[in-house]
Amino acid sequence: MHLAYPAVLSALLFCTGLYGVLARRNAILVLMSVELMLNAVNLNLVAFDVWLSRAAEETLHSGQALTLFTIAIAAAEIGIGLAIVLAVHRNRGTADIDKLRDSAEGHGPDDPDSDDPDSDAAASDQAGPTEQAEKAEATA
Repeated sequence: MHLAYPAVLSALLFCTGLYGVLARRNAILVLMSVELMLNAVNLNLVAFDVWLSRAAEETLHSGQALTLFTIAIAAAEIGIGLAIVLAVHRNRGTADIDKLRDSAEGHGPDDPDSDDPDSDAAASDQAGPTEQAEKAEATA
């Protein structure tokens, strides 16, 4: 068998996984796309190992050994990734990556880092003169 067939299949799998990572909004689908990319790498490792073992008389099958390590690392990655996604889902109620990013930036009116001038004016009206002086000194 030619090396081109598994290499083309591996490239297609990797491109599909890359598209999934870049286009998906759900964290679980992003993790599945990363797994698809790792499987494309595994396919390449095994294909090149078989192709190179025909040329050498003494074969070490290092591509297959690296594939086993990659599978073990992928299993650990998906376990930790799913645990993080479940913890975030329990706390925030969503696994949507864009919503998680927006809520982490802190652009709400309750945030002290908010750039809304109305909320700063309302806060300064309620504060006493010593608090206003301390706030002005801290921002200066």
